[in-house]
Amino acid sequence: MDLRYSVQRSKKRKKLAITVERDRRVVVQAPADFSDESIERAVREKRQWIYEKTRHSQKYEALPHPPGKELVTGESALYLGRNYRIELVAANEKEVRFNRYFLVPSSTAAERKGAMRDWYGARASKLLLPRVARHAREIGVNFKQAKIIDSRYRWGSCTVNDNVNLNWRLIKAPMFVIDYVIVHELAHLIEANHTPRFWNIVRTQVPATEKARSWLREHGQLLEQDS
Repeated sequence: MDLRYSVQRSKKRKKLAITVERDRRVVVQAPADFSDESIERAVREKRQWIYEKTRHSQKYEALPHPPGKELVTGESALYLGRNYRIELVAANEKEVRFNRYFLVPSSTAAERKGAMRDWYGARASKLLLPRVARHAREIGVNFKQAKIIDSRYRWGSCTVNDNVNLNWRLIKAPMFVIDYVIVHELAHLIEANHTPRFWNIVRTQVPATEKARSWLREHGQLLEQDS
């Protein structure tokens, strides 16, 4: 089996890290001065671990049948773990609205991708970012900044600068899943690796941790759709 990987270098990174994304991509994050030979050697040494991770039940391929190109009345869209009906409204409406169901301007429906992206992003900023601050207070950690980002393969991340990034697609998930992802990233401010101590922090803050992880395994691909 040919082991392929991509490399991301950073002047701020001190140590090399290897991650296996949900779509089975292998990403190596390395300090700027790490040579290609050093990176290749590190990947070879972790080969068995990488193979095990790529076979893990949480990893998957892209959806084999992507959704259609247009939004139509009667379809549904996820929001906080529930599906809500989509209704097309007059083309002169300027933006998506939500009132027990989604009201989508017909002028935006022709191209499915991005039709609801702005609405999701705005809701994610309004609902998710305050929860980062709340959980940080409860855990007793400090972060520099929390942002909503567009990331296809990660629900969240905690950067080397102590910033917390959350995928806008999380707004489609139930709140207990959102809380799990937020706490998971904040816990990395205390414990960098997934040690028993790390999981104790997460489970103490989010008792529904196992339920949240199961939900993401089962429904994660649905969140990655753009509408």
